Amino acid sequence: MSNDFQSGSRSGYRAKRKKTNIILNSLIVIVLALIFFVAYTIFLSGDDKATPKQEDTKTAANQTSEKEDKDTEKNDAAQETQEDTDTEEIADEESEEASAPKQEDDSQAVISEGDGTTNVVRTIENPAWKPVGTVQTGEHATVYDKTSVDWQEMLKAVSYATGLEETNTTVYWFGRDKSDGVGVFSTVASKDKQQKYTVYLDWVDGEGWKPVKVEELSAIE
Repeated sequence: MSNDFQSGSRSGYRAKRKKTNIILNSLIVIVLALIFFVAYTIFLSGDDKATPKQEDTKTAANQTSEKEDKDTEKNDAAQETQEDTDTEEIADEESEEASAPKQEDDSQAVISEGDGTTNVVRTIENPAWKPVGTVQTGEHATVYDKTSVDWQEMLKAVSYATGLEETNTTVYWFGRDKSDGVGVFSTVASKDKQQKYTVYLDWVDGEGWKPVKVEELSAIE
């Protein structure tokens, strides 16, 4: 009887202990599962938060780069505009200088502005002008033939007074200057017609044609 009681007690104790172990093991598994789940959730949450920050950084960097590119383009455009303006101003200055007759001594030139009633923009008279020389000898008689030496020497004097190259000169007229009866005048222009003049010449024996007056014209009449 005593042995049966002890055997039953041991068997009940073992069953209870086994049940307790099962419960403890189950709890351990549940706790580990919870820990893994929490850790996994935090990890995913961290990645989600980190990704927008990275994207925000990239977006900000792209916006900064685009702004810098736009600023560079604006600066380049402004610089090109300024360069174009400077080039135009230089070209205008050179054009104005080119349109005015080249003088030997500008300090002696007398320049009179036109009154607006004629096509004369201004008149230049320069006592520093000299005869251009001649190969002609004997008594001089003006010759208006384009193939003549006299014509070529008159054209040389016109070029000297106006600054136009002979090869860049269109001659509209050579004729007698009726104001003094002895000189000649010539109406000429550059090939592009941007520079237009009437030039008055006097003959100096043994020295050739000498410019005495240049009229800068607004148009050829």
